[in-house]
Amino acid sequence: MSTKYGNIVIKFRDDVAPKTVANFEKLAKSGFYDGTIFHRIMPGFVIQGGDPNTKSGSRDTWGTGDAGYTIPPEFSNLKHTKYMVSMARGSDINSASSQFFIVLGDAPWLDGKYTIFGEVISGQDIVDKIASIKTDSSTNQPLDPNEARMDKVAIQSSGTQSPTATNTSSSVIGIK
Repeated sequence: MSTKYGNIVIKFRDDVAPKTVANFEKLAKSGFYDGTIFHRIMPGFVIQGGDPNTKSGSRDTWGTGDAGYTIPPEFSNLKHTKYMVSMARGSDINSASSQFFIVLGDAPWLDGKYTIFGEVISGQDIVDKIASIKTDSSTNQPLDPNEARMDKVAIQSSGTQSPTATNTSSSVIGIK
């Protein structure tokens, strides 16, 4: 995914979350995420994005948008450690749709409750930069949305992956 600070590349884990990965790939390929922002920025915890309301909706609606459907959870033994990527959801465990978050520090209380579907493998410094932008202290929203915008989210095959014990996906989020 491209941002004003550079690119963030996420390696998918379709070995543990195939439906979630397929959903994210479908949304990314359709342009759903292009122009959305990381609307929830909590240093030391997460940066969260994927809400279509952040393209043009009122700040009051940020965090409430979705793709118009939900996907089932796919919990695994993966841990919510720094730079893992997981699906956001409401209080209903079946409410994940399009919003996701990147973990900024160990968050074991999320393990087994939120679907991890990837890991940042390049651009960790970009994630940290976004995590450090100025936010409204009452909403955790960026004061300047352009500082937290995902300009383009694209899917590309890594093509050079060697087999691993975990059989991780060869798709990554990156720039075409």
